[in-house]
Amino acid sequence: MTADPILEPMASDKAQDPADLLIAFEEASTEPIRPEYVEGTFIVPPQPNHLHNKAAYKLTVQLDVESDLAGLGNGYRVGPANGKPLALLIPDFYVLRREPSDLDEAYRRTYKGWYPIDMLALAGEVTSSNHETDTGPKLRVYATAEVPIYVLIDREKGIGNAYSEPVSVPDDPAKSHYRALASVELGGKLVLPDPYPPLDTSVVPSGR
Repeated sequence: MTADPILEPMASDKAQDPADLLIAFEEASTEPIRPEYVEGTFIVPPQPNHLHNKAAYKLTVQLDVESDLAGLGNGYRVGPANGKPLALLIPDFYVLRREPSDLDEAYRRTYKGWYPIDMLALAGEVTSSNHETDTGPKLRVYATAEVPIYVLIDREKGIGNAYSEPVSVPDDPAKSHYRALASVELGGKLVLPDPYPPLDTSVVPSGR
Protein backbone atom coordinates (compact mmCIF):
# COMPACT_ATOMS: atom_id res chain seq x y z
CA MET A 1 0.00 0.00 0.00
CA THR A 2 1.20 3.51 -0.72
CA ALA A 3 -1.27 5.31 1.53
CA ASP A 4 0.19 6.95 4.61
CA PRO A 5 -0.88 5.73 8.06
CA ILE A 6 -3.37 7.80 10.01
CA LEU A 7 -1.89 9.17 13.24
CA GLU A 8 -4.10 10.56 16.01
CA PRO A 9 -2.67 11.91 19.31
CA MET A 10 -4.13 10.42 22.46
CA ALA A 11 -7.00 12.44 23.93
CA SER A 12 -6.25 14.15 27.23
CA ASP A 13 -9.06 12.28 29.04
CA LYS A 14 -7.06 9.99 31.31
CA ALA A 15 -10.15 7.98 32.20
CA GLN A 16 -10.56 6.81 28.61
CA ASP A 17 -9.12 3.37 27.90
CA PRO A 18 -7.25 3.44 24.56
CA ALA A 19 -8.64 -0.04 23.82
CA ASP A 20 -12.15 1.45 23.83
CA LEU A 21 -11.10 4.13 21.36
CA LEU A 22 -9.53 1.53 19.07
CA ILE A 23 -12.81 -0.35 19.09
CA ALA A 24 -14.60 2.90 18.19
CA PHE A 25 -12.16 3.46 15.30
CA GLU A 26 -12.88 -0.02 13.97
CA GLU A 27 -16.65 0.36 14.26
CA ALA A 28 -16.63 3.76 12.55
CA SER A 29 -14.45 2.68 9.64
CA THR A 30 -16.05 1.72 6.34
CA GLU A 31 -13.10 -0.60 5.61
CA PRO A 32 -11.44 -3.31 7.71
CA ILE A 33 -8.69 -1.73 9.83
CA ARG A 34 -6.28 -2.87 12.54
CA PRO A 35 -5.58 0.23 14.67
CA GLU A 36 -2.78 0.27 17.23
CA TYR A 37 -1.74 2.57 20.07
CA VAL A 38 1.94 3.49 20.42
CA GLU A 39 3.63 6.16 22.56
CA GLY A 40 0.42 8.10 23.14
CA THR A 41 -0.63 8.03 19.49
CA PHE A 42 -3.32 6.06 17.72
CA ILE A 43 -2.04 4.51 14.51
CA VAL A 44 -4.27 3.25 11.73
CA PRO A 45 -1.82 1.56 9.36
CA PRO A 46 -2.58 1.37 5.64
CA GLN A 47 -4.23 -1.87 4.62
CA PRO A 48 -1.38 -4.34 3.96
CA ASN A 49 -1.27 -5.64 0.42
CA HIS A 50 -0.72 -9.19 -0.77
CA LEU A 51 3.08 -8.88 -0.97
CA HIS A 52 3.29 -7.64 2.63
CA ASN A 53 1.09 -10.45 3.96
CA LYS A 54 2.86 -13.07 1.86
CA ALA A 55 6.22 -12.04 3.32
CA ALA A 56 4.88 -12.14 6.90
CA TYR A 57 3.38 -15.58 6.33
CA LYS A 58 6.53 -17.06 4.80
CA LEU A 59 8.70 -15.73 7.63
CA THR A 60 6.26 -17.18 10.16
CA VAL A 61 6.49 -20.59 8.48
CA GLN A 62 10.28 -20.54 8.80
CA LEU A 63 10.07 -19.76 12.50
CA ASP A 64 7.44 -22.44 13.01
CA VAL A 65 9.91 -25.11 11.86
CA GLU A 66 11.85 -24.56 15.07
CA SER A 67 8.88 -23.77 17.29
CA ASP A 68 5.18 -24.47 16.87
CA LEU A 69 4.57 -21.29 18.85
CA ALA A 70 5.03 -19.02 15.83
CA GLY A 71 1.99 -17.13 14.64
CA LEU A 72 0.43 -13.94 13.37
CA GLY A 73 -2.70 -11.88 13.93
CA ASN A 74 -2.99 -11.50 17.71
CA GLY A 75 -2.73 -8.20 19.57
CA TYR A 76 -0.56 -7.56 22.65
CA ARG A 77 -0.79 -5.00 25.43
CA VAL A 78 2.12 -3.23 27.10
CA GLY A 79 0.75 -1.98 30.39
CA PRO A 80 2.31 -0.45 33.53
CA ALA A 81 1.18 -1.29 37.04
CA ASN A 82 -1.40 1.51 37.17
CA GLY A 83 -3.39 -0.21 34.43
CA LYS A 84 -2.88 2.46 31.78
CA PRO A 85 -1.39 0.85 28.65
CA LEU A 86 1.82 2.13 27.10
CA ALA A 87 0.98 0.40 23.84
CA LEU A 88 -1.43 -1.89 22.03
CA LEU A 89 0.43 -3.69 19.25
CA ILE A 90 -0.34 -6.23 16.53
CA PRO A 91 2.97 -7.67 15.26
CA ASP A 92 3.05 -8.91 11.67
CA PHE A 93 4.49 -12.18 13.00
CA TYR A 94 5.73 -13.49 16.32
CA VAL A 95 6.94 -16.41 18.41
CA LEU A 96 5.36 -17.03 21.80
CA ARG A 97 7.12 -18.03 25.00
CA ARG A 98 4.21 -20.30 25.84
CA GLU A 99 0.78 -21.40 24.75
CA PRO A 100 -1.85 -19.05 26.22
CA SER A 101 -2.70 -20.14 29.77
CA ASP A 102 -6.03 -19.73 31.52
CA LEU A 103 -4.54 -16.61 33.12
CA ASP A 104 -3.51 -15.24 29.71
CA GLU A 105 -7.02 -15.82 28.36
CA ALA A 106 -8.51 -14.10 31.42
CA TYR A 107 -6.18 -11.15 30.77
CA ARG A 108 -7.34 -11.03 27.14
CA ARG A 109 -10.98 -10.91 28.21
CA THR A 110 -10.27 -8.22 30.81
CA TYR A 111 -8.36 -6.04 28.34
CA LYS A 112 -10.80 -6.29 25.43
CA GLY A 113 -8.96 -8.77 23.22
CA TRP A 114 -5.32 -7.92 23.95
CA TYR A 115 -2.91 -10.56 25.31
CA PRO A 116 -0.08 -9.64 27.72
CA ILE A 117 3.13 -8.63 25.94
CA ASP A 118 5.23 -10.93 28.14
CA MET A 119 3.92 -13.85 26.07
CA LEU A 120 6.20 -12.77 23.21
CA ALA A 121 9.66 -14.27 22.74
CA LEU A 122 10.03 -12.61 19.32
CA ALA A 123 8.09 -9.89 17.53
CA GLY A 124 8.41 -9.14 13.83
CA GLU A 125 7.30 -6.33 11.56
CA VAL A 126 7.34 -6.05 7.76
CA THR A 127 7.31 -2.41 6.70
CA SER A 128 4.78 -0.88 4.37
CA SER A 129 4.62 2.88 3.86
CA ASN A 130 4.62 3.36 7.65
CA HIS A 131 8.22 2.23 8.10
CA GLU A 132 9.04 5.16 10.42
CA THR A 133 6.62 3.72 13.00
CA ASP A 134 8.23 0.27 12.83
CA THR A 135 11.79 1.60 13.02
CA GLY A 136 11.16 4.12 15.81
CA PRO A 137 8.19 3.99 18.22
CA LYS A 138 7.52 0.26 17.89
CA LEU A 139 11.18 -0.62 18.36
CA ARG A 140 11.29 1.42 21.56
CA VAL A 141 8.05 -0.09 22.87
CA TYR A 142 9.22 -3.67 22.26
CA ALA A 143 12.48 -2.83 24.05
CA THR A 144 10.59 -1.24 26.96
CA ALA A 145 8.50 -4.43 27.23
CA GLU A 146 11.73 -6.49 27.13
CA VAL A 147 10.64 -8.56 24.15
CA PRO A 148 13.88 -10.53 23.64
CA ILE A 149 14.07 -10.25 19.83
CA TYR A 150 12.60 -7.73 17.40
CA VAL A 151 12.85 -8.62 13.72
CA LEU A 152 12.33 -5.72 11.34
CA ILE A 153 12.05 -6.37 7.61
CA ASP A 154 12.56 -2.94 6.06
CA ARG A 155 11.36 -3.32 2.49
CA GLU A 156 11.98 0.34 1.68
CA LYS A 157 15.69 0.14 2.57
CA GLY A 158 16.07 -3.47 1.43
CA ILE A 159 17.44 -4.60 4.81
CA GLY A 160 16.49 -7.17 7.42
CA ASN A 161 17.39 -6.38 11.03
CA ALA A 162 17.31 -8.58 14.11
CA TYR A 163 17.51 -6.62 17.37
CA SER A 164 18.26 -8.43 20.64
CA GLU A 165 19.36 -7.76 24.22
CA PRO A 166 16.70 -5.17 25.09
CA VAL A 167 17.53 -2.30 27.43
CA SER A 168 14.28 -1.23 29.09
CA VAL A 169 13.91 2.26 30.58
CA PRO A 170 10.32 2.24 31.89
CA ASP A 171 10.57 5.71 33.45
CA ASP A 172 11.66 7.16 30.10
CA PRO A 173 10.55 4.75 27.34
CA ALA A 174 11.99 6.99 24.62
CA LYS A 175 15.43 5.84 25.82
CA SER A 176 14.65 2.12 25.58
CA HIS A 177 16.68 0.31 22.93
CA TYR A 178 18.37 -2.94 21.93
CA ARG A 179 22.09 -3.48 22.48
CA ALA A 180 22.67 -6.06 19.73
CA LEU A 181 21.88 -5.85 16.03
CA ALA A 182 22.34 -8.30 13.15
CA SER A 183 21.58 -7.10 9.62
CA VAL A 184 21.46 -8.48 6.11
CA GLU A 185 20.46 -7.20 2.70
CA LEU A 186 17.12 -8.66 1.69
CA GLY A 187 17.73 -11.85 -0.23
CA GLY A 188 20.29 -13.12 2.28
CA LYS A 189 20.06 -15.08 5.54
CA LEU A 190 19.28 -13.03 8.63
CA VAL A 191 21.02 -14.59 11.63
CA LEU A 192 18.86 -14.74 14.76
CA PRO A 193 19.94 -15.54 18.31
CA ASP A 194 19.55 -19.12 19.49
CA PRO A 195 17.40 -21.16 19.29
CA TYR A 196 16.04 -19.71 16.06
CA PRO A 197 17.19 -20.63 12.56
CA PRO A 198 18.48 -17.96 10.18
CA LEU A 199 15.62 -16.36 8.28
CA ASP A 200 15.77 -16.62 4.50
CA THR A 201 14.79 -13.11 3.44
CA SER A 202 14.63 -14.02 -0.25
CA VAL A 203 10.94 -14.73 0.43
CA VAL A 204 10.37 -11.00 0.95
CA PRO A 205 9.27 -9.21 -2.24
CA SER A 206 10.92 -5.86 -2.91
CA GLY A 207 9.02 -2.58 -2.78
CA ARG A 208 6.05 -1.64 -0.65
